[in-house]
Amino acid sequence: MHYVIGDIHNENTKLRSMLKQISFGKTDHLYLLGDLFDRGGGEADPAGVYLTVLGLGEQCTVVRGNHDQWLADYIRYYEGLPKWDPEKCWPYFYNSHDLLRGRFTSAELLRLADFVYTFPLQTGVELGGQKYLFAHVMTSPPGSLKKRDYYLMGDVGYETFVVDGFAGFLSFCGHTHTSEFFDFPGRYLDEKDRSIWQNEKGNIFMMDCGCGYAGGRLACICLESGERFYEA
Repeated sequence: MHYVIGDIHNENTKLRSMLKQISFGKTDHLYLLGDLFDRGGGEADPAGVYLTVLGLGEQCTVVRGNHDQWLADYIRYYEGLPKWDPEKCWPYFYNSHDLLRGRFTSAELLRLADFVYTFPLQTGVELGGQKYLFAHVMTSPPGSLKKRDYYLMGDVGYETFVVDGFAGFLSFCGHTHTSEFFDFPGRYLDEKDRSIWQNEKGNIFMMDCGCGYAGGRLACICLESGERFYEA
């Protein structure tokens, strides 16, 4: 089976619980929609998220999120400073870097950053004649390459993308909390404001259900069956 999971935001306990809930096995494949890092409150465990995803190996494909990019860039910046003056650098806005420094050496942090840089901005797969696209904020039809921030932050065409999608493709994205789609033409597939949202045309699935925030949930969907799963 092929599964898609939305933004994780440092919540390794929810990620591991989700893998157990879906009985993720050796013949399965997982797509992660980016924003593995930052936030998570008292449950924040960026090192755990990194090690869990790393341990999944080739069974897991991660598309890069803006928080992943920001963290990797900051690690490169911080580790490039003169070692005698690291405290004079500008601080990272989120909690991930401080938490990671408590667990990893400089060399290990740089390997994490290198790992993030391997994440594609978009990927896709075809299963049973259906074509799927995965990106953090917005997808683009194959062959229509966009600039990096299109995939990481979105652009002025975001609302049109959410309403129309692209004919012939099912797109899966995160980044924007699904509670913000209440006035778009579409529906919540489960609980209102706290579940996966699908547009009216049925070709866009928004998967960020607030994991990393108080009261948020980690969302997952199986591509073959359409079954949905949540970890609160």
